[in-house]
Order: sequence, then C-alpha cells, then structure tokens
Amino acid sequence: MKIRKKILIVGGTGFIGYHLAKRAIKRGWQVTSISSRKPKKIRNLKKVKYLLCDITNLKLLKKCIHSKFKYVVNLGGYVDHSNKKKTFKSHYIGVTNLTKIFLRTRPIAFIQMGSSGEYGNLRSPHHENSKCNPKSVYAKAKLLSTKHLVKIYKKDNFPCTILRLYLAYGPKQDTNRFLPVIIKGCIKDKKFPCSNGNQFRDFVHVNDVVNAIIKSLISKKSKGQIINIGTGKPKKIRSIINYVRRITKGGHPQFGKIKLRKDEILKTYPNIKKAKKIIKWIPKISFYKGLKSTINFYNGK
Repeated sequence: MKIRKKILIVGGTGFIGYHLAKRAIKRGWQVTSISSRKPKKIRNLKKVKYLLCDITNLKLLKKCIHSKFKYVVNLGGYVDHSNKKKTFKSHYIGVTNLTKIFLRTRPIAFIQMGSSGEYGNLRSPHHENSKCNPKSVYAKAKLLSTKHLVKIYKKDNFPCTILRLYLAYGPKQDTNRFLPVIIKGCIKDKKFPCSNGNQFRDFVHVNDVVNAIIKSLISKKSKGQIINIGTGKPKKIRSIINYVRRITKGGHPQFGKIKLRKDEILKTYPNIKKAKKIIKWIPKISFYKGLKSTINFYNGK
C-alpha cells in the first residue's frame, strides 16, 4: 500500500491555504491545516483535517502537532495589520515557534510565505539579494522571519525556502481585499473611493502561487533560498479598475478620493529570474484572463 505524503498547511483556512489544500488533495496528499479560526463555508474542504491553534503559543502548538509531516507550508499570520502587536507576534514569533518544533521532526521541506513588503521603498525591479528596508510592522516581522530561517538553514541545514510574494488574487479571496472590493463595487454599480490610480502593482494569480509552492516543496535546489513570486509585469491600478468596469458594465470609482501616502511607492514589481532558474517556475495565467475569471466568480457565473 502506497503511503500518502503528509502536508501541514499553517493558515490552511485562508485564501491561498484553501487553494493549496485543494491542489494537495488532487495530488493524493494527506492534508492537515492549523489555523486560529475555522474555515469559512466557501473554503471548507471535507478531506482536510482542521486543527485550531494559535502558533504564537508554543505550549499549545506542541500539543497540537503530533504527527510527522513530509511538507510544511507556513501561510499563517494575523491578517488585520492595524493590531501591531498581534501582527508582529503571528508573523515572527509564530515562525520561530514552528521552527522549534520542526527542527526536531525534520520535514523534507518547509516553505515560508514572505512578502514583497520586505523590500520597502526600494526601486523596482526587486532582486532577492537587494538590501531590504521594510516600513510596516508586518513587513519588518516578515523580514525577521526570513533572517531567522536563513540563519537556521546555514547553522542546522534546516530545509526552508522563503517565497517573497507580491499581490495574489483569484476566486474565493476575502471580500475586503483590493480586487474583490473593486469587483463587487462595479457589479453592484456603486460609487467607491480610490486613489488617483497611478500606482503600478504586480498581481499574480493564486493558481500560479500554488504552482510555485508545489515546485518549491519538491525542488532539490530551493533549500535556503529566497525567491520572488510575481509576474514581473506590473499593471496600472487605474487601468485595472477601468477594465473591471468594462466587463461588469458598472461601477463609479471616485479617483483621488483616497490620498496617496507620503511614502507611497508608485511602482512595485520583482525580477523573477531566480524563480525560473531554481524552481523552474513561470506564471502561466495572464492577468486579464485571470481577472476575468475572478470577476465571473464574484458575479456568480
């Protein structure tokens, strides 16, 4: 009898976690999720074992994790970044707690979801060896986690990979995120405030993100590496909003209603040559094709 590969997804009830769990099930893997909350109805998968646990509490985490896992993917962390203390604890202390456990049980691969925010206000395109200058508590916590993982890789050969993610999007994303807010506003033909729309941002479809995670898990060359995950092709926010309006035939964006921050970075995108070389990954879903399918999802099609 073939032994099924075990994967632990920390934050498996979230947007990316749901899509990763679904893909892992398709591959015949045994999926366990750890999260501080139960999955929403639209993101509940029958074949996933859901465990409730706060990863910032090491004592509880040790009680929660009994099995050995071949793969571990950390997508966890407090999503409301207005609470700085919880944000820092979940995105840094949570990671150090996980590594205390998995340094002993030794998975084949540990994937940490980093953030493009680690680069701060550096000029794009971002390279993985660029000197980081994070601005928010969230981004600073992510960078500290990256440094921690690189350190234990060098010291203890811990099999970690850090994927620095840009803006993921797609079906079943939380409705308070940027693209769902725009899409739902246009579908309902509502007025909604926005910036002048002159920023350029890099959006990568969740299916491509999941591909990058899977490739990193099974790669023999990804250990100890920091890898940018984006398209390298930023899109202008105003153009995105106008495209959504054309498809939905609705929406009244109030451009300029939301003022840009003083330190707002107008153009953010990565160099993805390393992803192509190390994990043989390239994004396959074109932005406007992916956006159209996302619009169809929120439109009930």
